Amino acid sequence: MPHETRLERRLDRLIARAQNPRTAAMVIASVSTAITIGAGLLMTVADHDNFPSIGSGMWWAVQTVTTVGYGDNVPENTVGQILAAVVMLVGIGFLTVITASITGAFVARSRQDREAAGETPATSTELQEIAARLDRIEALLRDRA
Repeated sequence: MPHETRLERRLDRLIARAQNPRTAAMVIASVSTAITIGAGLLMTVADHDNFPSIGSGMWWAVQTVTTVGYGDNVPENTVGQILAAVVMLVGIGFLTVITASITGAFVARSRQDREAAGETPATSTELQEIAARLDRIEALLRDRA
């Protein structure tokens, strides 16, 4: 990409670090935790009347990021509601994109590993040959029955 943003470069580095499922899980958990802590702290500042303590802000953030949303604590002022909307969109969208990107990286890496090992996907001709062999086998079995 010619005009990659700083966020895109950071995401690329995060995805590159996910070399296996364990590190991928660590990346996802780290991002989730950072979003949750940041959102909880910001909500305590943005809507202090409804979230008077960091604990209440964190509880709301956990509910929101995980999309549980018990509704026991909800932001009532405009700034808090805007923050809530952003957290919901980021919680759903960002984590989904990260997870899909890591999965895509695993699929691509698996394909590269298979190609490096000399394994190639079946070609159309090979599939047609297999289908013809199966037809012959089925015909032989029908003749014997």
